[in-house]
Amino acid sequence: MRGSAIAWLFVAPALVAIAVFFVVPVAAALLLSVTDFDLYGLAGWHNVRFIGLDNYLHLLQRPLFWRALANTLFFVLVGVPASIGASLGAALLLHSPLARLKGIFRTALFAPVVTTLAAVAVVWRFLLHTRYGLVNHGLATLGLSPVDWLGDPRWAMPAIVLLSVWKNFGYNMIILLAGLSAIPADLYEAARLDGAGRWALLRHVTLPALGPILLMVSILTMSAHFQLFAEPYVMTLGGPAERTVTVLYLMYEDGFKWWSLGPASAVAFVLFLFMFAFTLLQARVARHTGAA
Repeated sequence: MRGSAIAWLFVAPALVAIAVFFVVPVAAALLLSVTDFDLYGLAGWHNVRFIGLDNYLHLLQRPLFWRALANTLFFVLVGVPASIGASLGAALLLHSPLARLKGIFRTALFAPVVTTLAAVAVVWRFLLHTRYGLVNHGLATLGLSPVDWLGDPRWAMPAIVLLSVWKNFGYNMIILLAGLSAIPADLYEAARLDGAGRWALLRHVTLPALGPILLMVSILTMSAHFQLFAEPYVMTLGGPAERTVTVLYLMYEDGFKWWSLGPASAVAFVLFLFMFAFTLLQARVARHTGAA
């Protein structure tokens, strides 16, 4: 009994911090989501009314919400595989015994991760400029017409996906490098003795051994992609034609532009439900494929 009390005493500071900075804000947001809390509510609680699930029902009837959800799902379904593929490819190249100057390349590829996102988005906005951007200048040297990357609804979200992949793949690369280093060399030697080539080694040794790590990386990457906000906010302000409005961007506008904090909280919890559902789906697929 005494040992249990001492254990609780040691974990108490962490539990208090979790309660103050996570449990209480989440509970407050859940409470706000069933009220009409707005700018008038900031002046006094007597202006706040309990409206039940009206915020959620109204949200499901908003065409802009479904547009934002479609944009977010596009970003997730395209960006997550692209980011993980780039991370895995870079990790395999750097893990190769033929690679040289590994430390320099690791630092260079990881540098975008620790760079301020707003600053990177501003730089990319100039790189993608229709007339003066370096990307269109490169296309012109190849004899191709310039692309209005951030002004054309067809290209705005792919341009943001490209930025996000470049910005974040280095983080997963480091994790996958650690996983590759932990794979016993005996497995590769035994597979080579059985006549396995490079692709067979990758398919039957490397990828199965990286299964749990790939699952963790995919869940973390998916969660981050569902929370897309800074890139469209800095680069396109949700345009053109609402093609880069995301669920989190919609929540920001409802909550901090129009001060409709009740509906904004409802958006946050709907986003959480989608993230939770996709996480469960990933875990189930991983169990069926033996990756978990």
